[in-house]
Amino acid sequence: MPGGGFCKLPNGSVVVALSLPSPVEDGGTVRFLVHAVNRARALTRLRNLGLRAVYLRGNAEPPTPDEVTAVLHHPDGLLWRSSPGLADELWHPIRALLPQP
Repeated sequence: MPGGGFCKLPNGSVVVALSLPSPVEDGGTVRFLVHAVNRARALTRLRNLGLRAVYLRGNAEPPTPDEVTAVLHHPDGLLWRSSPGLADELWHPIRALLPQP
């Protein structure tokens, strides 16, 4: 079941975190972090990358302070990792998921 949440920053922007089922691993999840002006814009950024059925219902899994720091310090403002529960895996830029031309 997809889960997610958001947190509003002092400057008015938001960080949205979504956990979606992994297309590769059985039972695994992929955690996406998006920094945007508002929640709608964050979801639009994910939908424009091909994740069409992405919705944020509620605030059950908001981003942790470490996740907020990671996405704010990345120039694209869009990160992912495949194992949110494991601290060993680092965050990857979204370009790592997109096909290279």
